[in-house]
Amino acid sequence: MKFELKTEKENYSKSFLQFFGIIFFLTLIIILCDFALKLGIISRNHKIEYNCRLLSVVKSKPHFEKLSRLSNLKSKQQIWEFCREAIK
Repeated sequence: MKFELKTEKENYSKSFLQFFGIIFFLTLIIILCDFALKLGIISRNHKIEYNCRLLSVVKSKPHFEKLSRLSNLKSKQQIWEFCREAIK
């Protein structure tokens, strides 16, 4: 008859590996989310700058509307002042 005795060291090592695995994946998810948010900010700023440059060349209503949505400004005068600062 065979008798096996499981030690607690094996259980502790498995639980430590699981704990560090969970911490690793949570850290990875946080880093990727931060990266995605920063890319979104960069993309928004690029869209604003691009539309301001287009507006300085072609003064059309669709460009004002796009900039109004991106910058949350309502009047054309505010958008012009905003674009002057953005292009500098």
